[in-house]
Amino acid sequence: MHGKSSRVGKVFQYLALLAYLVFLAFPLVWLLSTSFKPPRELVKLHPTLIPDNPTFNNFVQAFTEQELGRAAWNSLQVSLASAVVTVLIALPASYALARFKSKLGTVALGWVLLSQLFPFVLLIIPIFLVLRQVGLANSHAGLILIYVVWALPFALWMLQGFVRNIPRELEEAAAVDGASRLQTLRRVVFPLLAPGLVATALFSFISAWNEFFFALVLIKTPELATLPVALARFVGIEGTARLGPLAAGSLLATIPSLIFFAFMQRRLSSGSMAGAVKG
Repeated sequence: MHGKSSRVGKVFQYLALLAYLVFLAFPLVWLLSTSFKPPRELVKLHPTLIPDNPTFNNFVQAFTEQELGRAAWNSLQVSLASAVVTVLIALPASYALARFKSKLGTVALGWVLLSQLFPFVLLIIPIFLVLRQVGLANSHAGLILIYVVWALPFALWMLQGFVRNIPRELEEAAAVDGASRLQTLRRVVFPLLAPGLVATALFSFISAWNEFFFALVLIKTPELATLPVALARFVGIEGTARLGPLAAGSLLATIPSLIFFAFMQRRLSSGSMAGAVKG
């Protein structure tokens, strides 16, 4: 009886998981369908999932009219740089927050969490004025700086949690064996932090890749525009969207994120296994 009820429970779990996967995948499938539809099919009263007359014209228009290739390259540079700088800053700072207990560290961690409550609109004007004063208002360097500052609080909070899960006994054992603080960090702590570093880099990259508001306000030169800003140009002044090219461009915009996630997910799995072996 118990075995039968457990099998029924597993069936319901798999059904729930399947329903959740369908819920997540449906917008992407619909985006794929829309990107191949000609204009007449996009205005049909009863749209279909599979296009009757699939076409590649939407992809051609997306690349030729808004220079999505250059915008994607801009986004890739900005996102990768933001992820790298965020990880480089968050790594030593999170270790210090997790290992060295003090009132200042507690206040700093509280401020880190509180800073996430500030809305974009409240910050954009002073940020723009400061960047204009230092000559970074219309540049990728200024945009990277903003993305790093914006992602750093959550990255610190997340990464210091990974540091706390590493037993102090491992560092003490390395010190007993004659390892210096730097050797302990490099050979013991950092390998075990690989999953946290991967998660932090993934979060920083995706948040920078998808960000629209700061890029719209700070970047004025069309040649420096990022991909979300370029995609927004398919929406007219009156709010009418050219659905075909917009869907094609949006579909292409998801590919780098999926590739980066797949690449980093493999590193996340291998890092978890390595940490388990070393622990």
